[in-house]
Amino acid sequence: MLQQEAEDQSKAAAALNAVAALRETHRLIELYPDLPPEAIFKEDLLRTGISFNEEALAVSARSKPKSYFIFSFDRTALADFEQAEDRRAPEEIALAGGPYRFRRTIVSMRLNPQSPYRVAVEGDGRLQLLCGGEAIAGVELQEVPPYYRRNLKNGKPITEMAPTIEWGYLVYLTVYRKCQYFGFQEECQFCDLNENFRQQVAAGRPYNTVKEVGEILEALEIIDEEDRERRTMAYTITGGSITSKLRGKSEAEFYWQYAEAIEKRFPGRWISKMVVQALPLDDLRRFREAGVKIYHPNYEIWDPRLFSIICAGKDRVIGRGEWIRRVVAAADVFGAARVIPNFVAGIELARPHGFDSVEEALRSTGEGLEFFMSKGITPRFTTWCPEPLSVLGRIQGPAPLEYHAGLLRLWRETHRRHRLPAPPGYGDPGAGRAVFSVSAFMDVIDPATPVAAV
Repeated sequence: MLQQEAEDQSKAAAALNAVAALRETHRLIELYPDLPPEAIFKEDLLRTGISFNEEALAVSARSKPKSYFIFSFDRTALADFEQAEDRRAPEEIALAGGPYRFRRTIVSMRLNPQSPYRVAVEGDGRLQLLCGGEAIAGVELQEVPPYYRRNLKNGKPITEMAPTIEWGYLVYLTVYRKCQYFGFQEECQFCDLNENFRQQVAAGRPYNTVKEVGEILEALEIIDEEDRERRTMAYTITGGSITSKLRGKSEAEFYWQYAEAIEKRFPGRWISKMVVQALPLDDLRRFREAGVKIYHPNYEIWDPRLFSIICAGKDRVIGRGEWIRRVVAAADVFGAARVIPNFVAGIELARPHGFDSVEEALRSTGEGLEFFMSKGITPRFTTWCPEPLSVLGRIQGPAPLEYHAGLLRLWRETHRRHRLPAPPGYGDPGAGRAVFSVSAFMDVIDPATPVAAV
């Protein structure tokens, strides 16, 4: 009897959450009629996560799998999944059609069994996204690409060595799966990089702390051979921060060796991108000479006080002022349009140190956007998903959807005002065309906007 009452209460609470989610989404679509409604729903899915019923998981298990390419990007730890969602969910989903007449919208998978949004198999056998009992859109899955069916000669799977995201557009090379800020209470408080590594290893995934240069080249050879339609267009080299040495190399030396080897073996095959800390100009020139086209020195959060708290290690080792100066100086090496720093949208409101209101948070973030875009540098953003193994994710839920909708308009209007091109290395801009899956910033750009040259 008590168990049945608990289940009934849980179902009633879930129904109320779904009603509240839809009410807020509809309110913001009316408040921002100039934004694609798909983009607002996309932001809500990214911040709250998505659940699956058993039948939908069975269908999804035959599609391109979630690779956990760097962070967990889940609202639940692996040990707490009851349906093996982490092994059966797709990397991304494409939303299309439905009662809102969605244009094709690519969304990164962030699993949350408690989410009001659920993927289910409907009567016609097709997947649909539901909120409560209301249909939102049809759900399409990406087929397993041919290169995913092959392993390296040593048996390591491509899904670990060189997974692809953004519907196959981007090869994601996390060549160092840990960060040296962890262990000293200096890790960025929104980040679960090291904790995700530990949980993946505990779950039996073939994770490697460091991927060898030769392994990366072999993986790319397989992709290049199998990807006959040239759907993979770019690659990212990234990993955790190196504050001292890794295998006798500094951060710049360590990551440079991968770019140098890849561009020597595959000159110009992919758009090359590097995501590391804000480094001195001499290091950046070496990256550029090696063939790196786009540089992502992620500044995470604009506010000086919050940067010192949320990114304590980066503040101690480099410092916010020096970080910003290096981002600006990087434009002289790569060109302003090819310096694209990321920030984590939503942590501005994280308790206990964040802003008290959405308005204050948007005002602060807007200062950062104005600063960079006035110099021709276009920041991108990742929608914050509070991962339970991160410092902030252990204590609270996501930022309000109101913040994310307001940010989409703020970002787009600042970008328009400075007449900037669409960032290169992300595919086409615009609703129904964008493939960038971890935020909707590319979805809100006018599709007629030219993409900056690389």
